[in-house]
Amino acid sequence: MVPLLAGLFIENHGIMIEKKINVFKSPDLSKLKEVVIDHRTKIYIAPDADIEKAKESYLNRIARRKP
Repeated sequence: MVPLLAGLFIENHGIMIEKKINVFKSPDLSKLKEVVIDHRTKIYIAPDADIEKAKESYLNRIARRKP
C-alpha cells in the first residue's frame, strides 16, 4: 500500500539555489534639469538637453496613449 503523501515531496539532494537580489538605482536629481509641464507634472532631463523639445516630446507621448 502506498502512503497518501507519496510523490508530493521532491528530494533536494543538497543543492541550494540562491535568489539574485534586484537592485534599482535612482538617478541623482540634483544633476538633472527640472522641466515643469503643468502644476502637477515635472520631468527631469539631462542638463544639456533642450527644455522645449523635452516638453513637446512628453506631451506627444501622453497624447498618443489610448484612453
